[in-house]
Amino acid sequence: MTTTESPSHFTDLEKMDVKEILTNINSEDKTVPLAVEKEIETIKNLIEQIVVRMKKGGRLFYIGAGTSGRLGILDASECPPTYGVPDTMVIGLIAGGDMAIRKAVENAEDNTELAWKDLMEYNINEKDTVIGIAASGKTPYVLGGVLAAKKGKALTGGISCNKNSELSQAVDFGIELLVGSEFVTGSTRMKSGTAQKLVLNMISTTVMIQLGKVKGNKMIDMQLSNQKLVNRAINMITDEVDVSKKEAAILLQANGSVRKSIDSYLANY
Repeated sequence: MTTTESPSHFTDLEKMDVKEILTNINSEDKTVPLAVEKEIETIKNLIEQIVVRMKKGGRLFYIGAGTSGRLGILDASECPPTYGVPDTMVIGLIAGGDMAIRKAVENAEDNTELAWKDLMEYNINEKDTVIGIAASGKTPYVLGGVLAAKKGKALTGGISCNKNSELSQAVDFGIELLVGSEFVTGSTRMKSGTAQKLVLNMISTTVMIQLGKVKGNKMIDMQLSNQKLVNRAINMITDEVDVSKKEAAILLQANGSVRKSIDSYLANY
């Protein structure tokens, strides 16, 4: 029996009151960061290789099914607004296509050829990285995708939650997040999903920092898509250069981004 399918440490969940359920879920969740910590070296090694390729124009792809696929899409979709990168730079693909983001698509994850068909639309090459995400480590959609990507000379990574998973064996860098059994047996959207989300945060954030998309601790290339972000951008500018908020707003209006506003100011004063 795989770890992700092993019985919960708790029984008779339906007999617990609300606070007991919450306390027990929380106690299980506390173990997740410790499982992630054990894989930092492998995560580091993967990221270093991703950065080398992306500096040459490569792209980062996430492929997954169900919860894992949705987590990849979430991480990819937040890169453009957060770091001002094009939406073709980090791409999330899910078994069953966009429809599967909201609703399960029957049997889509069982097709070993479907992921490569999805990836082929992007003309995958040796500069690209494909990361398969599958809590079980044996999802056919994911396995087929990373194996085909590897044959196509792309760098491959895998994020799973079972020891010596098929996914880890198939990729260049296998990240195994051994979070143990779920509070509800087999419900990998819980601890396994949380662990995967943490690692995806680590990967995309570290990559973007390495690519120069952060200054100090600020998202200086973020998209100014609402008033909250405009206000944040104004504060970033005033933190970096000696101007008032009114002057920062004028700079931002003229230049369109925090980075360009700061560069423009420094170039003229």
